[in-house]
Amino acid sequence: MSTVQKRAVQEPMLEPVEGRIGVGEAGALSEGAFAGARREGLELSVVVPVYNEAPALHKLHERLSATLQSLGRSYEIIYVDDGSGDGTNGLLREIHRRDPKAKVIAFNRNYGQHAAVLAGFETARGEVIITLDGDLQNPPEEIPRLLEKIEEGHDVVGGWRKGREDTLFRRICSLMINRVTSLIVGVRMRDYGCMLRAYRRPVIEQVCRSQEASSFIPALANCFAGSVAEIPVAHSARKSGRSKYTPFRLLRLNFDLLTGFSLLPIQVVGLAGVFIAFLGLAFALFLAIRRLLVGPEVEGVFTLFAILFFFVGLQILALGLIGEYIGRIYMEVRRRPRYVIKEVLD
Repeated sequence: MSTVQKRAVQEPMLEPVEGRIGVGEAGALSEGAFAGARREGLELSVVVPVYNEAPALHKLHERLSATLQSLGRSYEIIYVDDGSGDGTNGLLREIHRRDPKAKVIAFNRNYGQHAAVLAGFETARGEVIITLDGDLQNPPEEIPRLLEKIEEGHDVVGGWRKGREDTLFRRICSLMINRVTSLIVGVRMRDYGCMLRAYRRPVIEQVCRSQEASSFIPALANCFAGSVAEIPVAHSARKSGRSKYTPFRLLRLNFDLLTGFSLLPIQVVGLAGVFIAFLGLAFALFLAIRRLLVGPEVEGVFTLFAILFFFVGLQILALGLIGEYIGRIYMEVRRRPRYVIKEVLD
């Protein structure tokens, strides 16, 4: 059934009715919507965010459907079109017509991968929700291994890409992001960037209730999970298109992680300020004593300038961090929707 979603996803407390997603404030599902979804009794939901992935879609759906059918469980596949412009939407319509288990959510423009995943979470009905990239770099055939691991009692199971088929630059950037994320979240994982992950429904409910305008879903989910596990998964080279994560987007993601999940950066700057204040006081006492003992002198002017420029740079860094936190507060208080849904094929 095709329906057009004409309202932003942040309308207050819509009840779940036919052709409409039940959502609460800031795009979070209402309690009624969660209860309605749970009554459906599906075992698995697979959320696949796609953006300009037309060449891989038919092969992806064929492999994903075959894997899920082999499990012998009730399931649904939710494709979220993040404002694609390469014919992806038309192909998703065709897939939806052929396969009643395939749903499609289409955004009115591009909002980013994590917004697309959140939209899928808010309509998912399964007791276990799996996320998967649409580029086939993570094979759908690894899903049964995720389910085996989560049935051991874990709340979240992530994959880490073994034998990763990416450039050296991408691997170095991912290594840095994984280290920063593990430090901030307090849950050490080898690969926070792998989209092939499995979540239990209570964790996803908490993620959907969170009000952040900008969020990194794997880190946010780990904040709510009681038990987290990780397994190695295969990784293939991209067959078509190119990665949507440019160096600038990776840098912005790092800033979001630093300021969205911890006060550590601003606390470190504060401690550095205290240390430098004591250092400056000690240096001033040293110069005063030296002047009394040696007398006036002009040597060391350039050294003083170098020290001054270092302190000025540190002050600018501190102002930048403060600005980043203030900017996040500004984004939150505007209460704008995280995304707008143009169409739902259910």
